[in-house]
Amino acid sequence: MKPCSSIAELSTKDFEKSKHALSINNPPGLLDALFRTDAIREIFSDRGRLQRMLDFEAALARSTARTGLIPGPAALKIESQCRGELFDIGALSRGAAAAGNPAIPMVKALTTLVESKDHDAAHFVHWGATSQDVMDTGLVLQLRSALELIDAGLANLSDALARLASQHKRTIVAGRTWMQHAVPVTFGLKAAGWLSAIERHRQRLTEMRARVLVLQFGGAAGTLASLGNRGFDVAAALAEELKLSLPDIPWHAQRDRVAEVATMLGLMVGSLGKIARDVSLAMQTEIGEIFEPSAPGRGGSSTLPHKRNPVSSAVVLAAAVKVPALVSVMLAAMVQEQERGLGN
Repeated sequence: MKPCSSIAELSTKDFEKSKHALSINNPPGLLDALFRTDAIREIFSDRGRLQRMLDFEAALARSTARTGLIPGPAALKIESQCRGELFDIGALSRGAAAAGNPAIPMVKALTTLVESKDHDAAHFVHWGATSQDVMDTGLVLQLRSALELIDAGLANLSDALARLASQHKRTIVAGRTWMQHAVPVTFGLKAAGWLSAIERHRQRLTEMRARVLVLQFGGAAGTLASLGNRGFDVAAALAEELKLSLPDIPWHAQRDRVAEVATMLGLMVGSLGKIARDVSLAMQTEIGEIFEPSAPGRGGSSTLPHKRNPVSSAVVLAAAVKVPALVSVMLAAMVQEQERGLGN
């Protein structure tokens, strides 16, 4: 009996379930569907990034109103304009090129929108915050959405691997060391090894969330001086509004949180690459122990009709080659100057 890997089938199901979860503002690139679902692509799209920065501004308005620093009606006016569809992405991009970051032109555009509705309310836009507060907290909100999807994907993968381990605990295959025959093992043992690694990543993700899903709010240099003696009150209210944890101190130039996400994802992709390597080797014509699921248009060749290519394994392996270099960039960017990094 030849065990059939459910890895590729799982990827296909996840894609089909998630692609309609969020609306798509821009058509995908030619290779986008190979490496990300529509849901992930939307989270990290320009619109997705902009909306989460605006979510910060709306929550900031509500928080400063709750603490009595700005009028309640002004907060409502500001919140009503924190909608991504009201903004011109192209204009914001051009403004970012001149200003050095996208938050500055976004705040200016938001102020103009609010002013068109209520001149006095416009004075309270972005009250007490700085650009990096907006960008970092917006990124945290993006990461929260993405990590929820990744967690769900890992849970699905764990279930699939657990089924394989159980179903094939007595299915004998050749064990291989140095890519040569060693002694017999079971395919269930192989699947259990994959499962063990994925379960560790699920645990890492759970532990990481407490450190990563936190508010960034420090004002110009981390002191919240512009809010007087109400800075901590506003920060606590803002964290509550966004359902984020309140950190012990603003982390403008301490980038370990962001780097931890990248490193954890790098570890996860490495384990997925291990699975893909094993599957693709066992799927060789000369071995034929494992097969990715087949479907019309899947795994075929434009020239050789007899081929059944390990297409999902190929995509995972491509990611496993690409990701380590990206992780190293994130680690290098941790070294930032004083209270705010210069381009890092």
